[in-house]
Amino acid sequence: MKEWFESWFDTRYYHILYKNRDHSEAELFIHNLFQTLDINASAKILDLACGKGRHAIFVNSLGYDTTGVDLSKASIEKAKRHENRTLRFFQHDMRDPIVDHSFDLVLNLFTSFGYFQDKSENLKVLESIHTYLNDDGLLLIDFMNAEKEMAEIIPRLSKKVEGIEFCITKKILNDNIVKDIEFEDDGKNYHFQEKVQLLKLSDFEYFLGQAGFFILNRYGNYKLDEFELASDRLIILAQKKKA
Repeated sequence: MKEWFESWFDTRYYHILYKNRDHSEAELFIHNLFQTLDINASAKILDLACGKGRHAIFVNSLGYDTTGVDLSKASIEKAKRHENRTLRFFQHDMRDPIVDHSFDLVLNLFTSFGYFQDKSENLKVLESIHTYLNDDGLLLIDFMNAEKEMAEIIPRLSKKVEGIEFCITKKILNDNIVKDIEFEDDGKNYHFQEKVQLLKLSDFEYFLGQAGFFILNRYGNYKLDEFELASDRLIILAQKKKA
């Protein structure tokens, strides 16, 4: 049986529902991040869980050799249309090492972590990243602020996109935030689910430490302000420990 993200992310409806995400905010975040980190022009960048590749494409436009990987075959097929000499995409499960590749910076953006049934899978992801990240390489994880998400959860909302009325319900279940998405299209009813672990800073501190990383900074938003309990995001910058 497929996991929820394998079924949902490969549908056209996923991209319809989230088509209005703020691209300009994402690009400003990436631009600020690269300026703050002073990334070397020769650095090799990996966008882990890249979707259709819009962030990897922007990173590449800044002059960096960029690779994007994602489990979704449909997303990678779309992303590959934008490939060039210094931009490439391929299908990959983030839990597995990437052989014959190495990177100076790995980006995991916009809550693309904590999708799995067992929290131990998070350690597997980080241990895999450790194998293909160069010595002193950097890992940036951009995640929801679980504390704020729990405090401000909206149990039910409707959203109409391209003539489709999406009914979205949210609940907290077994330390996960579960989102049920129901709608009708062409006379057929659909139901998909998103389930993301409510990982807190202490969880990331534990998993990163176990996987051979230490945390350099904790940011609370895309302006890279310091993380607080009421912050919009939990953005963690970690570095690979020397052997």
